[in-house]
Amino acid sequence: MSTKNSPIIIGVTGGSGSGKTTVSKKILEQLDGHSISIIQQDSYYKDQAGMTMEERRAVNYDHPLAFDSDLLYQHLKMLKQRQAIDVPVYDYTISTRSPEVIHQEPTDVVILEGILILSDERIRDMLDIKVYVDTDDDIRIIRRIERDTQERGRSLESIITQYLTGVKPMYHQFIEPTKRYADLIVPEGGENSVAIDLLVTKVRDILAHAGRDRQYNK
Repeated sequence: MSTKNSPIIIGVTGGSGSGKTTVSKKILEQLDGHSISIIQQDSYYKDQAGMTMEERRAVNYDHPLAFDSDLLYQHLKMLKQRQAIDVPVYDYTISTRSPEVIHQEPTDVVILEGILILSDERIRDMLDIKVYVDTDDDIRIIRRIERDTQERGRSLESIITQYLTGVKPMYHQFIEPTKRYADLIVPEGGENSVAIDLLVTKVRDILAHAGRDRQYNK
């Protein structure tokens, strides 16, 4: 948990297409004016430069082993200690990391977004507030189809095949069970303004108390 001088880390998780990104962006918007940043777990897919393209494409990207959780954990520790980090950049066109990184300075609030952020106990214990975005399977697959056809140029057949053989079974095996660790469950994602307002109010309260503590200790 946060100390007086360490940032608040909010974890936002849920299945693919659940609305995690929308929830994260709405938190960001409502906390405008505060020191806040977003880190995506997708940036921490393992470096696969030593693998062939065929091997890279065969990786199950919805499995916990696809992520470099050790690096993510180390980076969260650094942010807690008010140290800057260099976030990896994952290049989906070549299915491995880009040589580039994104330099991230520490902020008062960090939103960590990703499908499996609650599956690793070390990372889970770093989170001050754990949010699970709970959206029906049918809605999630429709959103995924819209995103992948419009933004990634994929065929409907390939999207459905990937969903049935990898995404859906991994969701029920690894992602949905982490719901029990959540402090707040948000049905229907970004459309649930009440849940988001409650969350933002809690964060503002923590920030206000931290500000008073720092002023008192001067």
